[in-house]
Amino acid sequence: MTSRETAASEITPEVLLRAYACGIFPMAESADDPSLFWVEPEMRGIIPLDGFRVASRLARTVRSDAFTVTVNQAFAAVITGCAAPQEGREETWINRRIRDLYTGLHRLGHCHSVEVWRDGDLVGGLYGVSLGRAFFGESMFHRIRDASKVALVHLIARLIAGGFELLDTQYVTEHLKTFGAIEIPRRRYTALLDKAIRGQAADFSKLPVDRPILGADALAIIAGR
Repeated sequence: MTSRETAASEITPEVLLRAYACGIFPMAESADDPSLFWVEPEMRGIIPLDGFRVASRLARTVRSDAFTVTVNQAFAAVITGCAAPQEGREETWINRRIRDLYTGLHRLGHCHSVEVWRDGDLVGGLYGVSLGRAFFGESMFHRIRDASKVALVHLIARLIAGGFELLDTQYVTEHLKTFGAIEIPRRRYTALLDKAIRGQAADFSKLPVDRPILGADALAIIAGR
């Protein structure tokens, strides 16, 4: 289900948070389209945190710390990376209005980035929205093989450590299925969302945000869930 928002300027970060609480999110037709539309899929993608899978080869890469992983250190650069065309994804839905809205959420403490570095260069990452005990993954990118996968592993560890219950991926791709992503009907998603946004909020900063987390530590958190 979609509905177009013609007065995009009326959408504020606060309105965006209320939309997430209702199970809807905005998209744009393309990076050049200034308008937004609201989306509420009939089938919703999630990754159950207790069902997240890490392939053995990826686990070796994470454990090796070949990449340095940080959090909330380069949000603008991550969203720019997610908006850029990549192999297999020539077009993006992230327009200027999307960037501004999620940057506003970042300033409010409700949108976070995970950055992956090699030799001082940003080579991958992801960003998403936190609300209550729910995290809504928005987009990820990579410039080097496995960089976005490493970001996802570190995100999962942080969500588990912080007490999150729901990881929303919006849709399910073949790539996400390898990590355990599944599709659930809107009604079931709504029930999970309602539960996740009530009561005590999760803590995205339960793991340190002022220094990188070792890959072995991230994998241990996932293994012990």
